Amino acid sequence: MDTRYLQTFREVAKWNSFTRAAEVLGYAQSSVTTQIQNLETEFGVTLFERWGRKIRLTHAGEVLLEYSEQLLAILDETKAILSEQAELAGTLTVGTVESLAAFYLPPFLQKFRQEQPRMRISLHPGICHDLRLGVKEGRYDFAFVLDWLQDHPELTNLNLGEEKLVVVAAPTNPLAQKEKIEAHDFSGANWIFTEAGCSYRSIMEAVLRDAGATIVTSFEFGSLEAIKQCVAYDLGIALVPYIAVAEEVKNGSLVILPFSHPDVRVYRQLVYHKKKWMPQALLRFLEILTAGESGEKKAACEGGSFVQTNSVR
Repeated sequence: MDTRYLQTFREVAKWNSFTRAAEVLGYAQSSVTTQIQNLETEFGVTLFERWGRKIRLTHAGEVLLEYSEQLLAILDETKAILSEQAELAGTLTVGTVESLAAFYLPPFLQKFRQEQPRMRISLHPGICHDLRLGVKEGRYDFAFVLDWLQDHPELTNLNLGEEKLVVVAAPTNPLAQKEKIEAHDFSGANWIFTEAGCSYRSIMEAVLRDAGATIVTSFEFGSLEAIKQCVAYDLGIALVPYIAVAEEVKNGSLVILPFSHPDVRVYRQLVYHKKKWMPQALLRFLEILTAGESGEKKAACEGGSFVQTNSVR
């Protein structure tokens, strides 16, 4: 069986469209159809079914997609191992939350590109749960998340340090005049939240519920810039990483409300699969990340695996 058929199948499953998959792969649509038919003949199953004007995976298709991801990841890993002896080149696929991509990662990415100019880093935004799932399924080499500390039987979660969360408001918001704010003081306040599933949104909602505060959601955005703009126009308040609003707080367009709670805490974490083979380029990127943190943590490479030698607070 031609492994390109699996790549084609993965694209069709990704887009739920033969036409879109053909465009992405640069194939004629008839070629995509033929490859999927060949796969169905090979396995003796139907992989897609019509759903109105759209298509969707059958149960057999869902099973094949899971194994296809694993097989293609193994093939990519094999190619990387064989080519790495000649030169460091290729692509590192990284999942990340927006705030870290915009305000935390750039200097590390710059240093890595200077050292490894032939390596390409492909960043994919998402929420923490989806990013962890992507690492588990082999879609990402690793991911950066902002989340509470947790263990997973298949994943390594490397703690890169706590990320400060703050509640921000427009200077004209009545809450900005208070000297101290407790969770119950937010009852009835208009919140501008990140999308459902965001870790720190879930944390804040739990704190508000425990305090008996009425939660009013005015807007919900996947974009931090949209959230900041709406808060600046006093359309609501928002919980965001401090690094994402530091400039706005400095110039006075936003203010940090005097609120803190022991449960409202998240940590920058680098997530990778425990069975992930680590090419030298990936090991070097991890070294750059940990070297950029405080002197209390250090990374070492031993026997082709990444080892954290000191604890991270």
